[in-house]
Amino acid sequence: MILLDTNYLIRFLVRETFEADQVKSWIENQEELCTSAICWYEFLCGPVDEEGILLVESILNNQILPFTPAQAREASRLFNLCDRRRTLRVDAMIAAAAIISHSILATENRQDFSQFVPFGLELL
Repeated sequence: MILLDTNYLIRFLVRETFEADQVKSWIENQEELCTSAICWYEFLCGPVDEEGILLVESILNNQILPFTPAQAREASRLFNLCDRRRTLRVDAMIAAAAIISHSILATENRQDFSQFVPFGLELL
């Protein structure tokens, strides 16, 4: 399964972007796509209109993963292992969602998430 970070959700709605083309390719290849409730929240903060929301919901096929106690525990582990920097809190939550769901994270922010790779995160 591929977990789409917020930037992929946003850029999917922008024609002829790398992310839009990549998501379309995954859909054509019947890859299972999901996102975390954290990314979904960031996406909904917009700006995005109702049509964009419905379009992204349709590609996710209702695969918006709730933030669970297991993810909270994993996020705190990642946060503590990576110097407890405040800027890592949300990224640790997204990384935890990918790790716990055994998903590969698709993100434009590879550098931000790379510090979680030694602790179990798989980046696309």
